[in-house]
Amino acid sequence: MLIKHRSPSSSEPLDDSLPPILDKILRQRGLKDAAEISTKAAHLLHYRALKDIDRAADIIASAIEESHNICIVGDFDADGATSTALCMLCLRDFGHSNAQFIVPNRFDFGYGLTPPVVNMAHEQGANVIVTVDNGISSVDGVALANSLGIKVVVTDHHLAGSHLPDASAIVNPNQPGCEFASKNIAGVGVAFYVMSAVKARLEQSEYFSAKGLCAPNLAKYLDIVALGTVADVVALDHNNRILVQQGIGRIRARKTRPGILALLDIGGRDPRRIASTDLGFVLGPRLNAAGRLQDMSVGIHCLLTNDNEQAYKIAAQLDALNRERRTIEQGMQNLAETALAAFEDDKNSMPAGIILYDEEYHQGVVGILAGRIKEKHYKPTIAFANENEHALKGSARSIPGVHIRDVLERIHTQNPGLIAKFGGHAMAAGLSLDKSKLPAFKQAFEEEVERVSAHLPNAHTMLSDGALACDEMVLQTAEILKMSIPWGQQFEEPLFDDDFTLINQRIVGEKHLKMVVQKDDQVFDAIAFNVDLERWPNLEVNRVHLAYRLDINEFRGQINVQLLVSGIEAVR
Repeated sequence: MLIKHRSPSSSEPLDDSLPPILDKILRQRGLKDAAEISTKAAHLLHYRALKDIDRAADIIASAIEESHNICIVGDFDADGATSTALCMLCLRDFGHSNAQFIVPNRFDFGYGLTPPVVNMAHEQGANVIVTVDNGISSVDGVALANSLGIKVVVTDHHLAGSHLPDASAIVNPNQPGCEFASKNIAGVGVAFYVMSAVKARLEQSEYFSAKGLCAPNLAKYLDIVALGTVADVVALDHNNRILVQQGIGRIRARKTRPGILALLDIGGRDPRRIASTDLGFVLGPRLNAAGRLQDMSVGIHCLLTNDNEQAYKIAAQLDALNRERRTIEQGMQNLAETALAAFEDDKNSMPAGIILYDEEYHQGVVGILAGRIKEKHYKPTIAFANENEHALKGSARSIPGVHIRDVLERIHTQNPGLIAKFGGHAMAAGLSLDKSKLPAFKQAFEEEVERVSAHLPNAHTMLSDGALACDEMVLQTAEILKMSIPWGQQFEEPLFDDDFTLINQRIVGEKHLKMVVQKDDQVFDAIAFNVDLERWPNLEVNRVHLAYRLDINEFRGQINVQLLVSGIEAVR
C-alpha cells in the first residue's frame, strides 16, 4: 500500500466561514482562494466562450422557428443518454414537437454519426442533425449528411483528431481555437450550454412571446447535467463542480426528473441525502446497463417521462439489466484472471500493457472489465470482444501518466492500417481492428506502453489527507464532507490514514472484511470491500494501518460513523 500525503496549496485559510477540516482539505486539493469554493450558478462560465456556439444556436433556433425536423444523435453511455434527454426536453420546452432522437445500438452501428445513422435520420425526415457526446470524429457521416442536404451541428467534448468533420457548426471545447476555460466539461455540459444559447437566440427574436410561451428556466435540468457529468468520470474542475452541485441541490429538494427519483428509490438512496458518489455508483451504472446490454433508448425514456408510475417501471427494468451486467462481468473477470494466471508467480514478467480477448467476452461490458483489471494490476489495459466475424471492438482504460489516446495515435501513425478507428481521452478510449491484426497490435501496444511508462511507479499511490483526530471522527465531520461539495475525478473524496487496534474481523458477503477498530479510547466500525481472501482475515494481526474514508452508516434506525477502507496493512 503506497500512500502519499497531500500538501496544502497555502497555509492561509481560504474562507474563515468554512469548517476548519473542509478548509484544510480544499487547500490540499490545490484551491488557493475563496472564489474557487463557490458552487453558485452565477459563477458558471458563460457559453459565449465556446467556439462556433452562436452559429450552432442560429441553426437550431432557425429550425425551431421554421418547424423543421431536428434529429438528436446521441451516444450509448450515460453521458450520451443524459445529453440526448436534455436536448429533447429543452426542445419540448421551446414548443418544438418536430424532433426525434437516435442512439445507435453499439452492436449494430458502433459509435458516433456513422453513414448508416445518417441514413436513418434522413429516412425520418431530418433537416438538422445535432450530435451530442459524439461527432468530432464523424468525418464520413457528416459528409454524407451534407450530400443529402442535412445540416449537422456537432456538440462533443472528446479530443479532436487531425481532421475535423465539415459540419455546419462544431461546439467542442477541445477543438482547435476554442477558448472555453473548462476543457473537462462532459458532453451533457456542452449540450446544456448549446441549449442555453438557443434559448437566448429565441428570446432575442421574440419567439416565445409570439408563440404565447414562457421562456423556460433551463436550470431545472441541471439534475440531468450533474448525473451525466459524474457518470462520465470527467475531471471535476470548478465549472463542473458548480454544474454538479447545482444538480445535486435540485435532487435533494426533489425538484428532479421522476426517473431519477425512481432510480434512487430502487438503489436504496434517500434523495434528500445524496452525494456525487451516489450519481456515479448508484444511478450511472443502472443507466449505463441499458446501453451495454440492450438499447440506451430505455435509459433515455426513463429520463424523459413525466409519469411517476412509468418512470418506476423503466427504472426497475434498468435495475434488472444492471444485475444481469454484474453477472456477465463476473464471468468475464474469471476468464481474464485465468488468462493472467501465468504471471502470478512472476509479476515482473507481466507486460507493461495488458491486452485481453476471449470469444466469450461481451462487447458491452469490455470497458468495465478493462477498468477492473487495470485497477487490480495497475497497468493500462485493453479488453476486446467480437464486433463481427472478422473485427474486434476494444475498450481501453489507463493509469496516470499514460495518455491512452496518445498511445493509440502513435501506434496508428507508426503502423498505418493496424487500427481501423479509435478515439477517446487520456484515461479511456475505444478502438476497432481486424481480428487477424490482434497479435501485431498486442506487440505494438506493449512496446509503446513500456516506452511511455518506464519511469512511472508500478503501483497505485493513494493520496491521503493525513490522520484525523478522534474528535474529528464524528457524524458532524462526515456530514460536512458529504454534503458541502461534490467530489469526483481529480477532485477526490477525502481519504485519511492512521494506525488502529484491530478488535474484531470477519468476512461478510463472501469477500468483504468487516472490522471493529479502536483509536485511543474510541471504537469504530470499518469495512473493506473485495479483500484478498488469502491475506484477510488474519487472526495474528492486532494492529493495522488503514487508508479510509469517513462515511455515515444508517442501519435499523441507527446512524453511526463508519470507516470505508480503501487500503489495509498489518502493523508489525
